Amino acid sequence: MSARSSLVLGTRGSRLAVWQAEWVQARLQEIAPSVTVALRRIKTSGDMIVDVPLAAIGGKGLFVKEIEEALLRGEIDLAVHSMKDVPTILPDGLDILCIPAREDPRDVLISRDALSLDHLPKGARVGTSSLRRQAQLLHRRPDLTVQILRGNLDTRLRKLRNGKYDAVVLAAAGLRRMGWSNEVTEYLPPEVSLPAIGQGALGLEGRREDGFVQELVAPLEHRPTRTAVTAERALLERLEGGCQVPIAAHATIKGDTLIMDGLIASVDGRRLIRDMIQGPVSDARALGMRLAEKLLAQGGDSILSEIYGKA
Repeated sequence: MSARSSLVLGTRGSRLAVWQAEWVQARLQEIAPSVTVALRRIKTSGDMIVDVPLAAIGGKGLFVKEIEEALLRGEIDLAVHSMKDVPTILPDGLDILCIPAREDPRDVLISRDALSLDHLPKGARVGTSSLRRQAQLLHRRPDLTVQILRGNLDTRLRKLRNGKYDAVVLAAAGLRRMGWSNEVTEYLPPEVSLPAIGQGALGLEGRREDGFVQELVAPLEHRPTRTAVTAERALLERLEGGCQVPIAAHATIKGDTLIMDGLIASVDGRRLIRDMIQGPVSDARALGMRLAEKLLAQGGDSILSEIYGKA
């Protein structure tokens, strides 16, 4: 490894993305005080297209593509992503070099009148950016009016306060990182809203051949989180799903055992296929693939064929 005196972190420009990058920056400065770590904000396609549902424009890689291109050009040395935004297939030459410990992976409901999901009035307008959340909300409360909600975290909260929605569903991780947990009305258990693949986890992406950066970030690696996210992403890879398809999975590690729940749902929530699997942590990727096969065999294949057919 050839020592370097500086490196550049690439990040999206939202307040949450910058917070995450600054957290990584601070940890790296602790690990290597002699290395100057600078931040570079990069605008992604997902940030620029704010008036169209992500599902309508492909969904995959919209929040990472431009950052990965900067990595490949050598303009930045390390990218900080939310793992739920990262496609399962990475560009040649790039790897997820480090996955730090996961934040709370759950979804949360925030409502203007402090009402829980089950106590929202019929027809209540609930905003979400995700077809995965939409499907599960409608599965439990088919009487709700689910509306697409785009924008950064602070933008979504402002739209709720302005009365455009009666409630919104967001990721707990972002709110916790920003210090906004007091906004939460209800933490939705995985039985009600199974999280997105990789939700709550950060991924530090870099060039495969960059030994200096690999060694630098190694102390931040959290093996249990890596194992859980590996299983979840294997399921997503087998189902060929993007972040906007109603697919969800969440893995937990207990000792040497990995336990994972997964689901495939129709967009309207009327059909929802759910199952679980468990096995040794050493088989994380195989377990994710196997759970995907179980979901497909139970009817998930017809749901996905219908969704992809309309895409």
